[in-house]
Parts: sequence; C-alpha cells; structure tokens
Amino acid sequence: MSAPRVSVVVTHYEQPVELARTLAALARQDRRPHEVVVSDDGSATPPVVPPGVRVVTQPDEGFRAAAARNHGAAAATGDVLAFLDADTAPEPSYLRRLVAPLAAHPSPEPDLLVVGRRRHTRFAAPPDPADPLAGAAAGELPGPAWLHDGWRATDDLRAADETSFRFVISATLACTADWFARVGGFDESFVGYGGEDWDLAHRWWTAGGRLRHVPGAVAWHDGPDAGDAERRDTATDEERAAGTLASARRVHAWPLALRGLRAGPARVVLTHDPGLGVRELVVAVDGFLAGCPQAVVVSDAAPWRELRDPRVRPAGGPEATRALLGVHLHEGVVAEPEDWAALVAAGAGGDVRRHVRTEEHGPGRPNGHLLTVTDLRRERRVALGLEPSTTHTARAPGLRRAGAVPLDAWLGGWWDR
Repeated sequence: MSAPRVSVVVTHYEQPVELARTLAALARQDRRPHEVVVSDDGSATPPVVPPGVRVVTQPDEGFRAAAARNHGAAAATGDVLAFLDADTAPEPSYLRRLVAPLAAHPSPEPDLLVVGRRRHTRFAAPPDPADPLAGAAAGELPGPAWLHDGWRATDDLRAADETSFRFVISATLACTADWFARVGGFDESFVGYGGEDWDLAHRWWTAGGRLRHVPGAVAWHDGPDAGDAERRDTATDEERAAGTLASARRVHAWPLALRGLRAGPARVVLTHDPGLGVRELVVAVDGFLAGCPQAVVVSDAAPWRELRDPRVRPAGGPEATRALLGVHLHEGVVAEPEDWAALVAAGAGGDVRRHVRTEEHGPGRPNGHLLTVTDLRRERRVALGLEPSTTHTARAPGLRRAGAVPLDAWLGGWWDR
C-alpha cells in the first residue's frame, strides 16, 4: 500500500457545470488518480466527461446518493476509494493529502475512514479548465462551526469515540476498498439528503475501524452548507424529521440514537452460559433490562417464549456484530437496575475484557467470576490483529449471586433484606 491505486468516485445529478469544474480540478492533482468514475444518479441528460473518465448510471428513483456511491465503488478497480460530490472541487494537493494516512510508509493504516475539509464558496463564473478554482477564496461562505469544533475537540478524530461519526461527511471521504467492502459500503435504503455518511462512519467504528480528519485536504463546495438558513428553508420540517429518523433507526450512539423508542441497533448485548435456571435468568434479565432498556438479550432459554419481550432474541441474529459492549453471565446474578446501569457505563474498564467478581465468596467457588464484560469493538480489532488482547478482573459491589433469591422476593423488592 505504499503506492496504492486511487479510484475517485464522483457522485452526480443534474449539475453539468459543477461536474466540469470538479473533473478539471481532478485533472490538476499533484497525485494523479488511477481512475475517475462518475456515478450518475439518473440525470435526464447523461453527463459529458473528458476522455478517460468513466460514467456509470442508475435509474432516477429519487435522491439515491448512497446507492450511486456504491455503484461507482463497484465499478472502481483501485486499492483506495476517494468519494467526491460533483459540486465539490478539490485543491491540487487534495488527493495526495487525503490518502497519505492510508498509504503511509512503512506503516499504512488501512482501517482508517478519512475525511477531508470541505470549504464553501459561491463560484461567480463558469469553470476555467486552466484554473478551475478561480474565485473560490474570494467567494468563501461560512462553514459549519459545529463540525470544525468536533474535529478540534477530537484532535482531528485521533481521539474519536462512538459519537464521532457525526464529524464524517461523504463529500470528501477516502478509505481502502477492502475495508469499504468489509463494512458493506453505504446503506442503499437511504433516500433523500444526508444520513448515509453518518451511518457508514458509525458502522465503520463499530466494526473496529478508526476515523481521521485531514484538514489540509481541501475541496470547495459550490454553495452554502446544508445547515445554513438558506439551504434549510428549501426543506420542510417533515423532510428533515424523516431524514433524522432514518439515521436514528440505524445508530445506537447518542445524541442521535432514540432515547426511549426501541427501533435502532442495540449498543449492549447480554448473553449467558447454558444451564442457568428460569428463576436465575428472569431475576438477572429483568434487572438488567430495567437498568439498560436499550440493550438486548440473546438467549434460546425457555421462559422468553412465554414472556414475549421483543428485546430478548434468539441466537444467530445480527446483534453481536453491531453491539459495542457484551455482558455474559456465568452465574445467576441479582442487582438493582442502577447497579446494572453503572456496570454498563464502566464498560470493560479500558481493557478488551473485564471479569467481574462479587464481594462475597460463593460456596465451592471463592471469588469466582459472576460475569464478563467485553468491549466488542476492541475484540474485533484483536481478531483482525490490530491490537493485543487485554483482560483484568474487578469487583462490582452492587452485584450478587442470585443464590436462592425467590422470584417473588425480587419482584417485591425485598430480595436483599
């Protein structure tokens, strides 16, 4: 990967002037791309492109930028995919700077999802092939302050966490083709403006990848930011709400995830050793879900067929591949909801895996592990050879062995008296 082939995928719909400017700017890159693929989202008039630029197209069935990007990526043959929008023209050093982390020698970072810097302008004249960015700086418009604040607060995403997907935009994006395929590309069920980039970044992070912002990789967008009052006035409240809900149904990290409605993927998944009794399972799971209502339980045990809680799901589903934290019961555990919430908030405590013991000594098993908490994202990175596995053991004073706690004592609240 010291000299990867870079395929540029340009998403286009009915913007011939803007596309001409962007393609002219790509022709002036100081790191020439391996190829340029224009992915057209069903324009009435097919785009006109210079020799050597390929065009793929899909039917006009609404604003389908996610599907168009995937269509372009499928046609590309490079090691690295660089996504641009037709109205976002790159500076001459853009590609070189954007893909540098992915091709760093001798230590490339293929798990990175890299985002450049999009600056906003209002181009005053048709593009000049000899100077396609003429007038960009003179016509510069304000950019989104929240986005720059996010990059600054996370050291350009080097200190990203599960909420940092919000600082990734698909108009200036690059990644390796292998990792793009690993996470499944963009979600093509997105129709309408926005959301597909946050969803991709969220799934990228969850799968074990990392995020990075390269501020020196600059591309100029022709027009104001989507959050600008001028742009927001063109969308109805219903359209904006629909776009927000489309993202919330796919993301389990706040501030985007739904707070009480259970429609998105689970952040936390609870599993258990086989052989735990009905009473032990009901006491443990009832307290756990009361403290962590957005979690799910994966279990094929008998009582769930009667209780019919939709948060209890059979093994073999997608929960374990999308969750960030796993809690596995080795024994029956009893705890109040706030103690379960505290356990989940503490996570794996900075390690891949944390074994949790109780304070008291159980018969025949002194200081035995009650449960194991696993950072599932980091466990995925361990499986990919991207970091070492680490484990430690800790006590959780609020958790106890279920022992002989009767179910009515748990439900009545006198179990610890």
